[in-house]
Parts: sequence; C-alpha cells; structure tokens
Amino acid sequence: MDLSVITVTWNSAKLIGEQIRSVKAGCTSLSCEEIVVDNGSKDGTVSLIRSEFPEVLVLENTQNGFATANNMALKQAKGEWLLFLNPDMRVEPGSLDRIVSWMKDHPEVAIVSPKLVDEHGNLNKDATPRRFPRLWEQVALLLKLPHVFPHLLDGYYMTDFDSDREQVVDSVRGSFMLMRRDFVEKLGWAFDPRYFIWYEDVDICREALRQGLKVMYTPSITCVDYVGQSFKQRDTVWKQKNFTKSMLTYWQKWEPWYKWMWIALLRPLAIGMAWVGERVVKK
Repeated sequence: MDLSVITVTWNSAKLIGEQIRSVKAGCTSLSCEEIVVDNGSKDGTVSLIRSEFPEVLVLENTQNGFATANNMALKQAKGEWLLFLNPDMRVEPGSLDRIVSWMKDHPEVAIVSPKLVDEHGNLNKDATPRRFPRLWEQVALLLKLPHVFPHLLDGYYMTDFDSDREQVVDSVRGSFMLMRRDFVEKLGWAFDPRYFIWYEDVDICREALRQGLKVMYTPSITCVDYVGQSFKQRDTVWKQKNFTKSMLTYWQKWEPWYKWMWIALLRPLAIGMAWVGERVVKK
C-alpha cells in the first residue's frame, strides 16, 4: 500500500462524502486506503460512510479526542506514506500522486503541507503555516489583546507569508499533513496522546525539528480547506477550555516551569472571559 489517508470525524456528514470522493480522485497511480475514526457523531456520519463507501475502514472511538483517534487509525494503516486529512477538505484530482512523489524527492522532510485554499481557489489565510509560539504571544491570546491591537500577532500568524514560494516553516496546520512513516514510527505515535485537540500539530512539527528533519510548505498542489466546520458546532467556552488546556500541555512539555506557569495562572481568566462573552452575545 502506497498511501494511508487518516481522517477523524465528528458530525461531519455534510462534507465527508465529498472528501472521500476527492481522495479517490487524488490518487490515480498510487494504491490508497482511507481510514476514518469517528468521535461519537450524532448526525449519521458513520452510517453514511458505511453505506456509500464500504471500502473505507471506519473505527468508532469511545475515548474521543483528535490525537487519540489518529493514533488509533495509525495502528491499522498499511501505507508507506501517511496523510492526516480533516473531513472538511477537498483534494484536487491527481494531487496526492504529486505530493507523495514530492516527498520521495525530499528525504530530509518529515512533514509537508500544500497551499490550502477556499472553495473559490483563493488562499485561505486562516490555514497558512505559523511560527512556533513565544510566551508573550500566548499571553496576548489568553488576554484577547488582538481584539484591541489587530496586528499584535502578525509575526506569529506569518501575515507576511509568501504562499507562492516553497519554503521550510516552523509548523503547518493539522488539516493536511503528509508524514514520513519512519519518522512517525520512531516517535511511536502520530500525535502526542497528551493532547485532546489543538497544539498537537505544532507539537509534531517540533518533534520533527528535534529529530533534525524539516517541515515544509509547497504550493506544488492545492487543497480546498473549509476550515473548522466541526468546531463551529461547539460553544465558545468549550473551545476556550480545550484550547487553553492544550496550550498549557504544549508549554509544560517544551518549556521550563517559569514560562508555563504564566499560562496556568491566566488560563482561568481566559475561560471566564469566554464565558462572559458568550452570555453577552446570547443577550
């Protein structure tokens, strides 16, 4: 098997069919399998896949969590290459052949991601690579300072990013990550199981750097990214709790205590601000 495509779903019935069909069209010369791990969908995602795409292996995850689900699929994956692909993506015809060929020509690269665009073909600025976070940037996020100073995090978000240039980057978004299997096997997992959701993609990119390998962005192919369709079904407080929990996990893993303690101290305030903001919106 050349390529294993691994997808984690949660209430993804509206888009998963389009994604699966596009994956098939994306592989014209490669042998390819797709494994879907469902995190307790209530919208018929599982039954839709099993009835319309019986060739897709569906696993039901009772533990929930993005990292856990991907690692569950990894145990079943037979492919030489591993693509972690969100359900709200649309792969272009023949593009998976090209990106795997690109990886074969770049043995120094552990992870690659392509140009992610919206449904009109325009660069999706919410899905471009980012720099590794610095402490003051995380504090700014917790305190919602970018709402007051819109350009405060331009460096972190790489607003100067040239999407037409192939380049080494700090981290790419977890919605489309093609990984080298030997890199993943050396770690023992695709995403650190300490993360529930968020920051697991930044973490795996730092693991690549630690192994002396590269993370790269290439515009040689494009992929449509509808960005966070499952997250839109979650309330603000839920998102803030899990986002800040993963932020803290990331800093506790990679940085000394005198840095991550600021995340720990400010996390309750950030959640409280989200709670207040949600109620103001509801009124």
